[in-house]
Amino acid sequence: MTFSSSSLESPHPHTSGESISEAVLDASSARDALPEEYRTRFDELRNGILAFCKEFQIPSEALKSKETFGTYLNSPKIPQKRMAEVVLLFQRLEHLIAHKEPLKESEQPLEYAERLYNLKEQYTAQVDLLKKTGFLDEMEQYYPAPTLEEVAGRLYERRELLETKQDQGFTRLLLVPFAMKLGGFTFRLGEFLREYKETHPDFELDEVLPFQAQDGMLVGVDNAPPSIFVYHPKSFESEHHGGRTKLDICREQFDHPGTATVGWRILLLQAPHDNTPGFRNIPRGDCGKTQGEKNLRPDVGGGSYPNEYLDILQEDQKDPKAPYYGESGMTPEDWIIAFMTHLEATGEPLDNGINKKDNSVAILTGAFFPSRKKVIQMYWHRLDKRVKMIAADPYVSRNTNVGTRFVVEI
Repeated sequence: MTFSSSSLESPHPHTSGESISEAVLDASSARDALPEEYRTRFDELRNGILAFCKEFQIPSEALKSKETFGTYLNSPKIPQKRMAEVVLLFQRLEHLIAHKEPLKESEQPLEYAERLYNLKEQYTAQVDLLKKTGFLDEMEQYYPAPTLEEVAGRLYERRELLETKQDQGFTRLLLVPFAMKLGGFTFRLGEFLREYKETHPDFELDEVLPFQAQDGMLVGVDNAPPSIFVYHPKSFESEHHGGRTKLDICREQFDHPGTATVGWRILLLQAPHDNTPGFRNIPRGDCGKTQGEKNLRPDVGGGSYPNEYLDILQEDQKDPKAPYYGESGMTPEDWIIAFMTHLEATGEPLDNGINKKDNSVAILTGAFFPSRKKVIQMYWHRLDKRVKMIAADPYVSRNTNVGTRFVVEI
């Protein structure tokens, strides 16, 4: 692809290529003709063109003729991307002079995601964590991680829904290498905690048993029949749960390219109400707050039965105006990545529900043991100095310090 002088032709009959060149070389008259609030923008565009000429040693006299400048522009020494950039500068300057206002342009996905989610910083932190803990290397061969551009594109494509969720506090990114076996997650969690202890000596940890699953509940779960453990159940009834296996979910992702990254879950979690680092705690009882200007969303407080949380979630998916529309329950894989991310960001364990009044134990409504009729709870136990995973009856287990956290998958 090449750019000729015709790239700089004006579509406006009252604005010629020569007048644009004159505005770059002698800015005073064109600049003074603009409303005062747009003169800084004029300077930015003009300086960008002059900087381009200096970078590629194009003499300023070449700007007097669009044919001459076009000849310089087609030099093989100038990358096509940079050619396109300077042509765009000319077009924006032309529009500004002709219409006395800047060109209205649609925001690009990366710009959009950066503005609303500070995406580059969050994405880099997630990738660094996954690399440090070994997740990324193990996944890379068969399930490459989503790129920054993919995540930005997903956020942009779903912006109508996600701007509502963003207004409700869902601004924190979580990349979950979901295809990996659950046993791999729990092993890496233990290793992560031991390494964290090495660099943070004051952190109290049982280094012999940093993670504990109740009564061997995960023994053989990765190799057991699919009926043993499912994800995203629609109910906690063992016969009609409506859940899917990990293999089912990965196959669905493979069958729908462009709408999912195979083997991964890309999630948004809520930020704390004061926008400090990490994720929002699960409040106890009715101690939560309400967030959202267009669609009010009360925090989901502790103290309900697991099946009640799932019922709320399922019911709200029927109504786009409902507060929890577009949300889903967490899986153990989600929680483990969230725990590590939160500890790295804040120095505090996530869901320290046994000991802290402003924390709760997390019920993971995104997973279910149909054969055992059990749901999973995960939390940090300060006295035992470890992460615990326990099984709970969805219709019996109820405590004021036990709640749930919903997420938004993009």
